[in-house]
Amino acid sequence: MPETYDYDLFVIGAGSGGVRAARLTALGGKRVGIAEEYRYGGTCVVRGCVPKKFMVYASEFSHIFETARGYGWTVDNPTFDWPTFLEAKDVEIGRLSGIYAANLGKAGVDTFHARAVLKDAHTIDMGDKGTVTAEKILIATGGRPWVPEDLPGIEHVITSEEAFHLPQLPKSIMIAGGGYIAVEFAGIFAGLGVETTLVYRGPNILRGFDDDVRAHMAGEIEKRGIKVVLGCQHESIEKTETGLVSHLGNGMTLETEQIMFATGRVPHVKGLGLDKAGVELTEHGAIKVDGHSKTTADNIWAIGDVTDRMNLTPVAIREAVAFHETVFRNNPQAFDYEAVPTAVFSQPPVGVVGLTESEARKACGEIDVYLTRFRPMKTAFYGDDERTLMKLVVRAADDRVVGCHIVGPDAPEMIQLAGIAVKAGLTKAQWDATCAVHPSAAEELVTMRDKQTPQSMSAG
Repeated sequence: MPETYDYDLFVIGAGSGGVRAARLTALGGKRVGIAEEYRYGGTCVVRGCVPKKFMVYASEFSHIFETARGYGWTVDNPTFDWPTFLEAKDVEIGRLSGIYAANLGKAGVDTFHARAVLKDAHTIDMGDKGTVTAEKILIATGGRPWVPEDLPGIEHVITSEEAFHLPQLPKSIMIAGGGYIAVEFAGIFAGLGVETTLVYRGPNILRGFDDDVRAHMAGEIEKRGIKVVLGCQHESIEKTETGLVSHLGNGMTLETEQIMFATGRVPHVKGLGLDKAGVELTEHGAIKVDGHSKTTADNIWAIGDVTDRMNLTPVAIREAVAFHETVFRNNPQAFDYEAVPTAVFSQPPVGVVGLTESEARKACGEIDVYLTRFRPMKTAFYGDDERTLMKLVVRAADDRVVGCHIVGPDAPEMIQLAGIAVKAGLTKAQWDATCAVHPSAAEELVTMRDKQTPQSMSAG
């Protein structure tokens, strides 16, 4: 007789991906359990995308007040109260987390507030919540911030997770890192009136993005009052009576009230008992999976940031759907990672989809590049020097638009729709045949006619 298990599926980690997989499977009539060691909703809802977006909204008002004055409004000494914002933010996050838990219950999923550890390929130990068995297991534990543990004074810094719960807003902060989290939090703190310095070891911020985007953003965030120090990193951190002193590799020292490290994230695999279940890791410490998210153990799968494939919440959700279809509906699916639109909620924001210019030259051979920089109508009205960048990368062989890159107001909203066109493989001629919406910034996406030449690129 076949062995009987407590659950058909047990999910470890109740973030967006794990919750979606658990609900779909339970609604399909299977016995499903899920364990979460922190709060339901995972990184995105509790200590990531959602609270960060609220902080972005809060911090944007300082610039909005400037715009209001430029349009004739009288704005008398507006002030920001951090505790009031924190309380409202925590109430909303609590509400959203509760919805995740409630929806799991409505679907018939057994929920456990516990740290789950694999004892073997079918057994999950949850400490005082007991031990259960499952025929199939899905790991969706996400990622955690990484900091260099051997750096002298590293114990004095915070990461993005602590930034959401600071008891008071610092007067000054140094942020170490140049990726999207570092750039987003630099904009947040600067917008809230904090003296902000961004230090990054690389030659420019936003590694992996298009070079024109990177150069443009570096200039734009400095216009917002953020000091950017490139090409160096921390050698040590010293705590003094008045703050924290950053000793940098270029000989520079800078004292700030707070230091935040946003130097990357790593898969959350520590102490999960993966070795006891036959689950192998990649050389970079992520769970090794195949195209259908299956691990090296026959009955265990993994999705989301813990696999370090494409670390985006919507991608984890789509991986969850593909897992459910493959494993429980006999409908094998694999998520397509090509042309996934994404945004950086920096100030100004960034929206990108498809290939960078450099990637396109390697993958496509001959390409055409269309690029424009302009002052947005809204802020140009009162003389602000902010500039928007838009860039299309086109494969010359068939005129297909293979990359779209936007820096400027509403870039995330625009890139969602531009992503449809890039994913669909539309040509530049089809973009051009689309009538513009005027007056708007987005119309520039369908009115760019002049190809970039080597001369114009160097001039830009």
